[in-house]
Amino acid sequence: MKTLSDKALAQLSQDIRQWGLDLGFDAVGISRGELSDAAVELQNWLQKGWHGEMDFMSAHVSERARPNLLVPNTQRIISVRLGYWHDSNGCTHETLRNPEKAYIARYALGRDYHRPMRRRLQKLADRITESIGPFSYRAFADSAPVMEKPLGQAAGLGWIGKHTNLIDPQTGSWFFLGELYTDLPLPVDPPHTDHCGTCSRCSAACPTGALDIPYKLNARRCIAYLTIEHKTAIPEPLRALIGNRVFGCDDCQLVCPHNGSPSKGDPLFAPRHGLADPDLLEVFSWSPEQFEEYTNGSPLRRLGYERWMRNVAVALGNGRSTDGATDALRSRLGDVSAMVDEHIIWALQRLGASETSTIAPEEY
Repeated sequence: MKTLSDKALAQLSQDIRQWGLDLGFDAVGISRGELSDAAVELQNWLQKGWHGEMDFMSAHVSERARPNLLVPNTQRIISVRLGYWHDSNGCTHETLRNPEKAYIARYALGRDYHRPMRRRLQKLADRITESIGPFSYRAFADSAPVMEKPLGQAAGLGWIGKHTNLIDPQTGSWFFLGELYTDLPLPVDPPHTDHCGTCSRCSAACPTGALDIPYKLNARRCIAYLTIEHKTAIPEPLRALIGNRVFGCDDCQLVCPHNGSPSKGDPLFAPRHGLADPDLLEVFSWSPEQFEEYTNGSPLRRLGYERWMRNVAVALGNGRSTDGATDALRSRLGDVSAMVDEHIIWALQRLGASETSTIAPEEY
C-alpha cells in the first residue's frame, strides 16, 4: 500500500462513508478497535456461565479482544449498519399477541444477511483498492470472533443499550452489523454515548427476566437463545414463558422508545413464504422437505427441523386448547425424535390432554 498523507487519509475516510452509503449501508463508521473494556465484560459474562451452550463464545477470546491477533496489522476497523425492519402489513404486534400464530424474530423473515453483507463489504474494499491501490483487509459478518457491538459503538454507529443491542437514536436497533478490518491508518469517529438514561422498558418487557441486570444478558434465560442456540431440551420452567415465539424474540426491541418509528429496511429482508404471521398448526405440519423448501436462504435454516418442531410444539402448548391443536400434537408423536416428543407431551399436558401412546426409543 502506498503511503498516504493525512489530508489524503481524511479524504479517503469521507469517500469510504459515501461509497458505503452508495452500496446500501445505512451508516459507516471507523474505529481503532480498542476493546479492553469490552474484553473485561466478556470475561465476566463467561465466568458466570451466562453464555449457556454457546461454547463458541468462550473460544478465541484473545482474538475477539485484540483485532490484531485475528487479522495481523489491523490498524482501523470500518463498521457498517444495514437495516432489516419490515412490517408492511402491520402484523408484528398482532402476531405476537395471537396464540394461534407463530412469531418469528423480524430479522429472520427474509433472506439470511451474511452473504449479502460480505458481498457489499467486498465491493467497498474493491472501491478502496481502485482509489488507493492494494491494501490489507478482511471482511466479517458475524463470521468470526469479532465483537461487533463494541466496535459499532466505538465507530459511532450507536450505543449498546440496556438490552445489549446497539441503538441509533434516530433509527433504533433494527439493523445488522458488518466489519472491514484494515491496515489503513484512517481518522476515527467519536464513539457514541449512552442515551438509555433511567428507561427500563426492555427489562420490564423481557418475559423470562434475562435482562434483570441492565446491560447484562443472561442468555440461559433469553428466549432468542432458548429457541435458536440451545440445542437440547428447553428447561421446563421456561417453556410457558416462551409464548408463541418459535424463533427468536423481539420484545426488548419492540418496547424501546428509539424504535418507535423505524425506517424500512433493505428489500432483501422483506418477509417471504408468509413467515411474518404463519399459523402454528400449518408450520407444525411441515415435513422435513417442506421445512427445507420454506427456509431456503433464510436464517431459520440453521435451526434444523428437529429444533423447529421442538419450538412449535412449545408454542402450541402455550396456545388455546382446541381439538385441532391436540390432534396435531398427538399426530406427530414418534415422528421426529425423543426430544421433540418430550415437548409434545408437555404441550398436551398444558392443554389438558395427555399422550395416547408410549414411543419406544428404538422406534426413532
